[in-house]
Amino acid sequence: MSNYEKAMSIMAERFGKDTLIAVATTDGERMYNRIVDAYYENGSFYISTHGLSNKMKQVESNPEVAICAVDWFSGHGNGKNLGWILDPKNAELRVKLREAFVWFDDANDENDKNCSILEIRLTEGMLIKDHHAVRYKIDFENKSALLSENWGEFK
Repeated sequence: MSNYEKAMSIMAERFGKDTLIAVATTDGERMYNRIVDAYYENGSFYISTHGLSNKMKQVESNPEVAICAVDWFSGHGNGKNLGWILDPKNAELRVKLREAFVWFDDANDENDKNCSILEIRLTEGMLIKDHHAVRYKIDFENKSALLSENWGEFK
């Protein structure tokens, strides 16, 4: 198994469920950071949110975001509004979000056309395992990862 495949296995195990992450965006002048519930799959975090929220407005003007998960991951990616959650193109993802977020119905009004999905497609990140004994420097775009063990060089 390659370093990338090992890292993706850890990502899916840790974050393929309701996960708290910090999402940082900018309005061009200031940085903003907030904690959100997210679900990870295949190189992206997905967040149910309101299409008119500040984070969505900021992502629209500058899609580059930074994220940090309490469970030993930080990285960068590009945010994209996938649109209304009831849009047929979002049907499969909607099912996964509803399964991951047990609170989904309490926090979302799906009949509101602004009930949206934010996708953060990761570009790069650092995944840490075993209290820094193992670190993966991940390039999501090129589907590769370098490994560092016991604070050694990345190989």
